[in-house]
Amino acid sequence: MENGGETKFAAFPYKPYSIQIDFMNALYRSLDKGGVSMLESPTGTGKTLSIICSTLHWVLDQRQKQKSEKIVESDEKLENNGQIGSDDEPDWIKNFVVNKDNQVDEKKIKKKKYGFGSEKPQKRRNKDSHRDLFSRDLDEERFHEKKECKSSTKKNDVEDMGDEDFLLEEYESEEEGVVGILNSKRKGSKFSVDSSSDDEAGESEEEKEQEVKLKVYFCSRTHSQLSQFIKELRKTLFANEMNVVSLGSRKNFCINEDVLRLGNSTRINERCLELQKNKKNEISKIKNLGAEGRIRRTKASSGCPMLRKQKLQKQFRSEVSQQGALDIEDLVQLGRNIGTCPYYGSRSMITTADLVVLPYQSLLSKSSREALGLNLKDNVVIIDEAHNLADSLISMYDAKITLPQLENVHSHIEKYFGRFCSLLGPRNRRYIQTLLVLTQAFLQVLVDNKDGNCSNTCPDAERGAGEKHAFDTSMAINDFLFSLNIDNINLIKLLQYIKESNIMHKVSGYGDKMTTLQKGSAVKENEDSCDSGSTLSGFQALADILLSLTNNDGDGRIIISRKRPTCSGQGAYLKYVMLTGEKIFSEIVHEAHAVILAGGTLQPIEETRERLFPWLPSDQLHFFSCSHVVPPESILSLAVSRGPSGRSFDFSYGSRSSSTMIEELGLLICNLATVVPEGIVVFFSSFEYEGQVYDAWKTSGILERILKKKHVFREPRKNTEMEVILKEYKEAIDNPVPKSGAILLAVVGGKISEGINFSDGMGRCIVMVGLPYPSPSDIELLERVKHIEGLGDSSSMKSLNLSFSEEYHGGDIQAGFSILRSCNRRGKEYYENLCMKAVNQSIGRAIRHINDYAAILLVDIRYASDSSKRSFSHPSSKLPQWIKDRLVSTTNNYGEVHKLLHQFFRFNKDRVCK
Repeated sequence: MENGGETKFAAFPYKPYSIQIDFMNALYRSLDKGGVSMLESPTGTGKTLSIICSTLHWVLDQRQKQKSEKIVESDEKLENNGQIGSDDEPDWIKNFVVNKDNQVDEKKIKKKKYGFGSEKPQKRRNKDSHRDLFSRDLDEERFHEKKECKSSTKKNDVEDMGDEDFLLEEYESEEEGVVGILNSKRKGSKFSVDSSSDDEAGESEEEKEQEVKLKVYFCSRTHSQLSQFIKELRKTLFANEMNVVSLGSRKNFCINEDVLRLGNSTRINERCLELQKNKKNEISKIKNLGAEGRIRRTKASSGCPMLRKQKLQKQFRSEVSQQGALDIEDLVQLGRNIGTCPYYGSRSMITTADLVVLPYQSLLSKSSREALGLNLKDNVVIIDEAHNLADSLISMYDAKITLPQLENVHSHIEKYFGRFCSLLGPRNRRYIQTLLVLTQAFLQVLVDNKDGNCSNTCPDAERGAGEKHAFDTSMAINDFLFSLNIDNINLIKLLQYIKESNIMHKVSGYGDKMTTLQKGSAVKENEDSCDSGSTLSGFQALADILLSLTNNDGDGRIIISRKRPTCSGQGAYLKYVMLTGEKIFSEIVHEAHAVILAGGTLQPIEETRERLFPWLPSDQLHFFSCSHVVPPESILSLAVSRGPSGRSFDFSYGSRSSSTMIEELGLLICNLATVVPEGIVVFFSSFEYEGQVYDAWKTSGILERILKKKHVFREPRKNTEMEVILKEYKEAIDNPVPKSGAILLAVVGGKISEGINFSDGMGRCIVMVGLPYPSPSDIELLERVKHIEGLGDSSSMKSLNLSFSEEYHGGDIQAGFSILRSCNRRGKEYYENLCMKAVNQSIGRAIRHINDYAAILLVDIRYASDSSKRSFSHPSSKLPQWIKDRLVSTTNNYGEVHKLLHQFFRFNKDRVCK
């Protein structure tokens, strides 16, 4: 420790600011205490680096403490046995016993660090593990061979047509009990080979014993945020001291070009698993061909060329251990260089890792944790960017199936049943008929138009969530089941059948074959037909919906979006919307030693507590918040209520589209282009509204006036185009001649608002246009509002116009506002919090370090209006404290705004020059 103990965290690579020391101490205390803690630190204050240094310092302290306690316990045990501590024994004997224990501990630690034991014994284990991971066990093959003999007569009936591969084995499981894996009611339970179900079941016992104690799991929302975490980690000593592994999706990790060409994440996942399935089928064929002689295996032990050589996977792990902390891009490049799969290579290192860096989905979803083998017991979980954690968590457990998917699945099942009905056993027939009954019932409810017509359509509100019509209705689970007369079906047993019988792949495979034959085009054996992904995805979507229907009645709602016969717009679908995250989150909290929620804007914390851990009393929740590192003179936040022409800015839904309002906004941007140096980022409520404004400016000539001063760029809808736009934007700022910088038109809730940092000239001014409230016509939003309104007080639901048991028709904005007005407190606050959290995320893109400076303009009269005249609390009350403290909330005219901006940028330019 330096400076007389002032700097407790020696691994911090720079001299920390006082608020960073406070944050690290608060985090350290939270880890000591355990349980749930929330730590808030504004963006640009070095939050990530503080998390790394405090957490890993605490881990090392705990390990040292445990090691010391272990030595003391060992000494006491030996002393009690009379083997040490006796005055008759010479010192060298005492030292030998202690040193021997230490050597054993060191060997264990070394084995844990590198993940390998002694070379020769492990070699055989690697072969066994390789066998389990990439091929079917011989005993299992013999078992299936016996079963195949029983049904050989049936298979002979279809061999002539080449359909024997699609015939289901006789289903023998009739257990009434609920299968444990089915309890993980989540979106990702695909009832196919999951990410890590059968593929890596061959983990040896020794590997399981090597599990690192006191592991840290750090998760964030996006891959770019995880890469930033690794970048910060490399600045510290921990990068080489700790075993670190980064996890991600197949789409981000895959290096098989043939698979990557599929583009879609779902199809990439399916193809990856299908390739591993193909390797088993290939081995079965080889076994049958070699029936007269010995059974032999080929070198190609996997259908994917990137997983054929176990030694390359071992080399990959060894390289990662030597190179230290690597992000996803580094791991992918390493995998390409070696020629082995980085996705499975990184997953195989979880056991021996001290620090696991992973996306939200992998940690928050129970079935993903189980598939990856994540052990949270007594470990530390850190969830960054936790401002929308509750909504992110429950959305993972949503399930949706579209009308085309239902029609496709129903058609495939019908064709399959028609072809194989006489060859199937009674149980298979019964379950398949049950599936047909369910899909037919779902189809019927989606094409039933009795509840609405096109005249009831209404455009969306603030956030452009898409058209919502009176065709959209909401029902409770039990009401939905009773209304379709399917309440007597045992869904648990049906789901167990879907999982165990492999019916999804059989039906999809046969259907794809018939579709290909009908098209008259031959498909090579190993090629992926154009429809296979969509067919299997549809079947998985059906399984997800069925799984959702086994939830408790009050846990979520069924959204029915019916077919619109003469209207364009989004298609019909069934969707289950999860509403409660308490049970899901409690599993994480009760397993882990400590769960840390970190972010730049976590307040109001009471809403998060009520939705995720209501069992925790408010006084037992550890909350810490610190101010910003930048001085007050580096931030200018203004509520701009009037434009250059004197018109009031009102971007509420009813007036935002008026030509005068759009023109006034254009005049404001024209003036800002002359007074603000370098880059300006303008945030709109939706892509639709941004497009409307841009087109209007182009027509009126305002855009041309702006372009004379600065370049103009627009946020693309496609993430793949984002890098190019940002590069061009930065180049325009770095090369101010002939124009003085650039303007970037962005969207709240888009890629730019959530994860892109605009430091220095990239974001000298942030303009927030209006208040981006979500659309009150969004039926899913209203269901969440009603649910949150009833948290902790069931009587409050009686004040709403609609109760949970009634069917709700969506699409009417005024009806949505009526529901919001009827809320007493929680639902109303949630609606406003959604808006202001989005605002705070967007304006937090600027001010990234202590020497940075920027102006923040909140353009709408509602930011400056009297809160007593509003039904909701004043928006400025929900701004981050570091912005709220410096907010100029009232200006008489635009002239004052322009003057303040001119003085602000001149002062900071002089300050930086000095």
